[in-house]
Amino acid sequence: MIRVRRAGERGHADHGWLDTWHTFSFAGYHDPAHMGFRALRVINDDTVAPGTGFGAHAHRDMEIITYVLTGGLAHKDSMGNASVIRPGNVQRMSAGTGVTHAEFNASEVEPVHFLQIWILPERSGLPPSYEEKEFARENKRGALRLIAAPDGRDGAATIHQDARVYASVLEPGERLTHRLAPGRHAWLHVISGAIGLGDVALAGGDGAAVSDETALSLTATAPAELLLFDLA
Repeated sequence: MIRVRRAGERGHADHGWLDTWHTFSFAGYHDPAHMGFRALRVINDDTVAPGTGFGAHAHRDMEIITYVLTGGLAHKDSMGNASVIRPGNVQRMSAGTGVTHAEFNASEVEPVHFLQIWILPERSGLPPSYEEKEFARENKRGALRLIAAPDGRDGAATIHQDARVYASVLEPGERLTHRLAPGRHAWLHVISGAIGLGDVALAGGDGAAVSDETALSLTATAPAELLLFDLA
């Protein structure tokens, strides 16, 4: 079964300094029909204006993944981490018992565009932790590159949940198949371009929940970038 979440159906807010789209309920956007999918709780598609950003704020008991698309995102947190995350970098922050961080556009000239993803942890009260990984674009071309997993295998970031996150960059006509083990589910998020999920056409910003299927068949119909979540 495939259930499609079209880009234009998402929650949207334009705060001037921040233009944001919410796949699932978040902040002032509440939709009881879209509170998350399995352990996947948030996919926010954020564009932050030059010289602005999110001041210090707290999180707890959440696995937070940041995936930068263009520009640079400056990060500082209460664990002592400070860096600029750029395209190809994946940041994983386990908020656990509590962490405070701030995120700002590293540029005074160009916007920064990124996805922020929240995944519920396997249990509450974990120690806060932080990790950054780099995944070259060429390693995602024509393949599903594992970028986050519970065991951190193949160089992926380690998340505290039975979930695996893959990234891919496809050229028109390229095809991929991802097999789902019995009882597993998937969420496909199309970052840009156009993808055929079986006979379902998806464009940039679209998402799809997949359950009770043995495999996902993906075909790019335009240059495309996507994230695939394999979930318990």
